[in-house]
Amino acid sequence: MSAMGEMPMPGGWTMSMAWMRMPGQTWPSAAASFLGMWVVMMVAMMLPSLAPILWRYRQALGRTGEACLGRLATLVGVGYFFAWTVFGMLAFPLGAALAAIEMQQPALARAVPIAAGMVVLIAGFLQLTAWKAHHLACCREAPARGRTLPADAGTAWRHGLRLGLHCSYCCAGLTALLLVSGVMELRAMAVVAAAVTVERLAPAGERVARAIGAVIVGAGLTLIARAAALG
Repeated sequence: MSAMGEMPMPGGWTMSMAWMRMPGQTWPSAAASFLGMWVVMMVAMMLPSLAPILWRYRQALGRTGEACLGRLATLVGVGYFFAWTVFGMLAFPLGAALAAIEMQQPALARAVPIAAGMVVLIAGFLQLTAWKAHHLACCREAPARGRTLPADAGTAWRHGLRLGLHCSYCCAGLTALLLVSGVMELRAMAVVAAAVTVERLAPAGERVARAIGAVIVGAGLTLIARAAALG
């Protein structure tokens, strides 16, 4: 069930209303609404895997007052979600532009199910790459065990921002799944959040990521075959 309304489209699929303006709404207002929902969604999805990292960050600060530890860990979290916010700021104009084109071009709209299957397929293969493994390792190991970090706001902000960038790169494929399945689609959010959490926290995270990738590849092939049969 989607938390947003959906519009039936040629080709038998539905478009999320998150990419559209409501009657009387300006584009800046629509973008702000999308961004607000995006941030809430990302906090809900990423916080379970971020919490252990923030705990390790607190330990890496060494002997620091409890209040200061809390403020710096919060700043790391703010930097982390700022990176995800920028990702959302880039996603909205692209999604809105594609939605407008699909509404104006019925022939293009009919090709969306196959295109969505291709995106899912690519997302699955991305899970199998060394690029994914590198960024996943950066997320899982930050901060490096035994490392002591300076207890200052600038370092905390940069650490959170760097971590957020690694995470957004690492989750690029899974985020693409979320976008093609419908922004704020609750079941898709739950599945992606579970996948992110397991591959970050499981002992053999890289193998888990590859297993998830294999499942996604299978799902992509199924979606493409189904769309081709219906088309």
